[in-house]
Amino acid sequence: MAGSAWWRGAVLYQVYVRSFRDTDGDGYGDLPGVTAGLDHLAWLGVDGIWLSPTMPSPDLDWGYDVSDYLGVHPGLGTMADLDRLIAEAGRRGIRVLLDLVPNHTSDAHPWFADARAGRGSAHRDYYVWADPAPGGGPPNNWRDTLGDPAWTLDADSGQYYLHNFVAQQPDLNWWHPAVHEEFRKILRFWFGRGVAGVRIDVAHGLYKDAKLRDNPLADGGEPRRLPGGTTPPDPPGGARPGGTTPRNPPDSRAGLRPVYNANRPQTHGVYRDWRKLADGYGPPRLLLGETWVADVDRMASYYGRGDELQLAFNFPFLLSEFTAPALAGVVADTLRALPAGGCPVWTGSNHDVSRFPTRWGGGDERKARLALLLLALLPGTLALYYGDEIGMTDVDVPPGLRRDRVFGDGVARGIRDRSRTPMQWDASPGAGFTPDGTRPWLPVADHLTRNVA
Repeated sequence: MAGSAWWRGAVLYQVYVRSFRDTDGDGYGDLPGVTAGLDHLAWLGVDGIWLSPTMPSPDLDWGYDVSDYLGVHPGLGTMADLDRLIAEAGRRGIRVLLDLVPNHTSDAHPWFADARAGRGSAHRDYYVWADPAPGGGPPNNWRDTLGDPAWTLDADSGQYYLHNFVAQQPDLNWWHPAVHEEFRKILRFWFGRGVAGVRIDVAHGLYKDAKLRDNPLADGGEPRRLPGGTTPPDPPGGARPGGTTPRNPPDSRAGLRPVYNANRPQTHGVYRDWRKLADGYGPPRLLLGETWVADVDRMASYYGRGDELQLAFNFPFLLSEFTAPALAGVVADTLRALPAGGCPVWTGSNHDVSRFPTRWGGGDERKARLALLLLALLPGTLALYYGDEIGMTDVDVPPGLRRDRVFGDGVARGIRDRSRTPMQWDASPGAGFTPDGTRPWLPVADHLTRNVA
């Protein structure tokens, strides 16, 4: 970890805050709980932690629907709790990254509340609005990550607004200069409080095609449009190995390739701008992208010429089969594709997919140990998901206990809950996650044999 680029060769650790440790007995993890677990992370040799969203939110998507970019969610703690966490982590040589969501806000954000007030409102252009198609219905054939139309009609104004996720997560309009300035202010605010960097949610999705052109079919054919401007949906596809369906599948959405609503070339200019801002701090702040794309060349493009993101998550590797030829091929392609001096980052699990001890190893502890060894020895940076170090597996959450309201129906029902269950600290009731055995927000499973103690 030479010089100020501390992330090169570092161990990062993703903390899903609601599931790490509960200190107030409400069944949910909190920021004081992360502070309480720092000694464990220091013992592991962790260099930096990435916190799942900590900003105020209605929690439809558990923090990925932000209603205030400059605050702390009351259910997780206070700004003082976050400041203390940053300070205590620093005393142990651990840096803290926050989750930043620049693609969309919650519909409860004051910007969107004002945008809905009328076509002439001050924040109207903060979001993507469009008139209905000539024959009526949505402006184009774009689909959201659930395969539904990515547009919702605002009856009062007669226009549709865009949402690549659910309707309560309207997409921001990055063609509007004011949006750029808002996020510069947000970054300066958090970097000034000692935050060491940000993990950027949907990093590949900021800009959308200015002409709102239809997306092509995944099979290369021309898209069919029904009366009203919609595209006929495909039947739900099967889940990925291990029972997972990505939150933002890279290859297609309802049989369409997301050519015009993701990976637009203008997005790279945002990261060049942010990189200059991040490099202006001492030490420089880290920009870590959720670059959920289908191939390593596109992932590598987000490093720019060493002037965009310093790290970009490698989903072709994460979603690879667990065989030597498959993994070796992705590694070789990655090292070839990165720009000179580019640092790869390797991970096997996160909050949106099946845990690798289940997906790659079928619960076999020997395979979990082998995967950890592989991840630790690859050149570059290692990112662990909480519980990876003890081989935590997916938990089959019963229907009555599922909490994921975004993927709440159909083939994807409950899939993300399975990898978000409480950290297993010990073999006591509640796995040591909650004080006095309080019932946790999601159930635990194999904590008697797999726990930190």
